[in-house]
Amino acid sequence: MTDFTGKTALVTGSVQGIGLAIAQSLAGAGARIAVHGLAGDAQIEEACALLKAAGAPQAEFFQGDLRDPDRIDDLMTAVAAWGGVDILVNNAGIQHTAPLAQMPVATWDTILAVNLSAAFHTMRAALPGMAERGYGRVVNIASVQGLVASVNKAPYVAAKHGLIGLSKVAALEYAAQGDRTVGGVTVNCICPGWTQTAIIEPQIAERLPAFDGDRDAVIADLLKEKQPSRRVSDPAEFGALVVWLCSPLAHNLTGASIPVDGGWTAQ
Repeated sequence: MTDFTGKTALVTGSVQGIGLAIAQSLAGAGARIAVHGLAGDAQIEEACALLKAAGAPQAEFFQGDLRDPDRIDDLMTAVAAWGGVDILVNNAGIQHTAPLAQMPVATWDTILAVNLSAAFHTMRAALPGMAERGYGRVVNIASVQGLVASVNKAPYVAAKHGLIGLSKVAALEYAAQGDRTVGGVTVNCICPGWTQTAIIEPQIAERLPAFDGDRDAVIADLLKEKQPSRRVSDPAEFGALVVWLCSPLAHNLTGASIPVDGGWTAQ
């Protein structure tokens, strides 16, 4: 049920972190991977090599500035010509922390563009083809910040809340497409809590002086505030979840926002 041979997956932000881990899991199930992200030639080559080693019959890099709708259209057109998008994972995201009154307007605009509007543009391009084929999966990587809020993260929280709402609308509009055998078309969100990725590094760095440079102590301090399990997630865990969500077995799971947060949002 997790054989994606003949399927093409586009994972935005897949040159590192959660995106790369998701791409590796999909590659391991036989999917062709359209790689995307901000990286130099060496990192791109390394990511594509990792994905082929994981089992992808093909892994090719596609450019696309997610701040620019025209460049997103170019990205989606190029991937469509390469074989179409059967699985779309909107993973790319950026964050900047500052009090609301001090948040630069340009930063607000950029975070909303990358974390929310880009998903609208990719879904708008991909979903009609999925409906025609009777199978399609959109997995949007939201955040616990799409379910609850934190101070100093106004654009990030707004974007992730919006992404969950956008996903619910798309899930409803495409819920009746396809059937159980083929798999149908589903749209879901995954909402990570604290995860060992580059996006948390600025928050770790900010607290390091207070803990005499003890990185483990800083992470423990971050976790105890929000995440009852006091364990960070590993990016590979999200890869396994995406593979299951993309299987035909998950044909009736749509419009959901799945927290992987050690109990954060259960409080």
